[in-house]
Amino acid sequence: MPGAIQSLSRAAAILRLLAGGERRLGLSEVAAGLGLAKGTAHGILRTLQQEGFVEQDPESGKYQLGAELLRLGQSYLDVHELRARALVWADDLARAAGETVYLGVLHQRGVLVVHHVFRPDDSRQVLEVGSMQPLHATALGKVLLAYDPVARGELGDGPWEPFTARTVTEPAALDAQCALVRERGWADAVEETWEGVASVAALIQDRRRNPVGAVCVSGAVETVCGPDGAVRPALVASVRTAARAISRDLGAHRF
Repeated sequence: MPGAIQSLSRAAAILRLLAGGERRLGLSEVAAGLGLAKGTAHGILRTLQQEGFVEQDPESGKYQLGAELLRLGQSYLDVHELRARALVWADDLARAAGETVYLGVLHQRGVLVVHHVFRPDDSRQVLEVGSMQPLHATALGKVLLAYDPVARGELGDGPWEPFTARTVTEPAALDAQCALVRERGWADAVEETWEGVASVAALIQDRRRNPVGAVCVSGAVETVCGPDGAVRPALVASVRTAARAISRDLGAHRF
């Protein structure tokens, strides 16, 4: 079996490097980050730029991901049946809850956000489609861990990265939480990945009752949780209703 083409592997590594940060990177930073000679990195960046996969800021000379990647990514998402079936229900959930809604699927060792509905207000928000969330510290991730053995295998043995003081990092504690998720049918995460943010999620199944993703509502702790610190029952009910509706559209029968 032929091996990987080195230039393509390097181009992919550059794209991942640019996708991993919140700022533009200069040629020296790209080369150093991947252990490449400047001439090699520049040649690959120039080719990626010509194809629209990378853009160069005219003032700083630094590089960032290009619009062509967004177009290709959108094409992938448009043929993703889960996302297509969930669009209307996710919009309705965001309006009913007054909060952000995410649709996520298992991808390698995390949760890939395949759909994001903005919180229905006038605040500044950033589209997070294509971003990754941790399995062990988010409501989306805990739902997948509870119902999908593949997700648990991807996560590994732990201990896992603590994002806040409330992040569950030990396997025994996480397994106990997953058992609770299966018992009550939903997961929550309160300030486990980001301070001041809480979320609640429920499982989406296909016609064979396989776990194919999860839907969640996310927002400020004071709006997602009640005075007792627990997730508001109305939000739990709304998320579970949306998850059931999406599952039915995918062919699932009664849960």
